[in-house]
Amino acid sequence: MNPSTEKLREKYINNPPEGMTSEDIRCMSEDDLLDMDYFLNDDDLDDDFGEEGFYIF
Repeated sequence: MNPSTEKLREKYINNPPEGMTSEDIRCMSEDDLLDMDYFLNDDDLDDDFGEEGFYIF
């Protein structure tokens, strides 16, 4: 496993996200762990739908 992924795993084992346990984190695949980290830390995933861009009417 990638060393940076192991650091992420340890981070979330020590402080699991709400609704998860340390055991859940231990059992996650590397891809699932990276996906979870992306969605927990991505500030661009706000509910800004429709604020800019194009509209289909």
